[in-house]
Amino acid sequence: MNNVSLIYKEFGDPLQKLQLHAGEKLPLQPNEILVKMIASPINPSDLLPIRGAYSHRIKLPAVAGYDGVGIVIDQGKDVSPSLIGKRVLPVRGEGTWQQYVTTKADYAIELPPSISDNDASQLYINPLTAWLICTESLRVQPNEIVLMNGGGTSIAGLFAQISKILGFRLIVMTRNSRKIEKLQKLGAWRAIDASKGSIYEKISDGCDIGVDHAIDSVGGESGELLARALKPEGTFVSYGLLSGIPNDWRKLHDVYHVSPQLFALRLWNERHSVSEYRNRFSEVIKLVESGRMVINAPEKIYDFEDFYDALKHYEQPGLNGKILLNFA
Repeated sequence: MNNVSLIYKEFGDPLQKLQLHAGEKLPLQPNEILVKMIASPINPSDLLPIRGAYSHRIKLPAVAGYDGVGIVIDQGKDVSPSLIGKRVLPVRGEGTWQQYVTTKADYAIELPPSISDNDASQLYINPLTAWLICTESLRVQPNEIVLMNGGGTSIAGLFAQISKILGFRLIVMTRNSRKIEKLQKLGAWRAIDASKGSIYEKISDGCDIGVDHAIDSVGGESGELLARALKPEGTFVSYGLLSGIPNDWRKLHDVYHVSPQLFALRLWNERHSVSEYRNRFSEVIKLVESGRMVINAPEKIYDFEDFYDALKHYEQPGLNGKILLNFA
């Protein structure tokens, strides 16, 4: 079967390194399915590998993309034909920025009809990450105070909603003042403008003994500020590096006396059974179905072939939703 994919043959700027590639799909293994893609978002985590963040474990050329939704059109001989025609998330297999994705049938998450394609395409990376960090990595309890940076990102809105679901108090730091009101409406206890004034004083107002947990997606000075605001032996989780500057883990431990840990969805998947993975995903899907977790509407949808324009749009500041690639 002919297939067109977005690949990179070397690491660097995605705008320069990504290219369309036409090729043949390999025959399915007995436990695999073939999924015709419908839509896939552009996430920060999709672009980090292209820039070389994980060059030690990525074999080039590689297909980009981690998230997305599609329709099952073929199955290996050991897979039930009942999956044919079902709408699924074809994750944990190949890169999703291509017309057809192959993945293990056990990894594919079937979706209820009540969840739209646009919402479904965004369900894996951000919602599952936010849910696992809060319920498993931090095990946040009601009324505990959680501080996070990266308030301008889509996932910040999910953390705000989860704080309302679980009953903890979330303080969000953002450099985009236009996000403050929205974050508070979604459930954040407080949203702080980190672009001006003394950020530490703003954080300390109302929680002068320190916060219970910190969630870092930025690194560098911003990550250190989170550590400074923590109670002694507070829990610090890092799941991203938007600044490109790594955290000084030893300093966080020795100077600020926090217990830093790294969260990566890939590593979580490796450490847990398929059954656990499916159960936790089911929790997220139920939250979305019930309306307790709302996925942001996309900023704009681009045809797959117009990926360059999509990436240029993605780089603009102040987006209100994800940029989606459409394969239909």
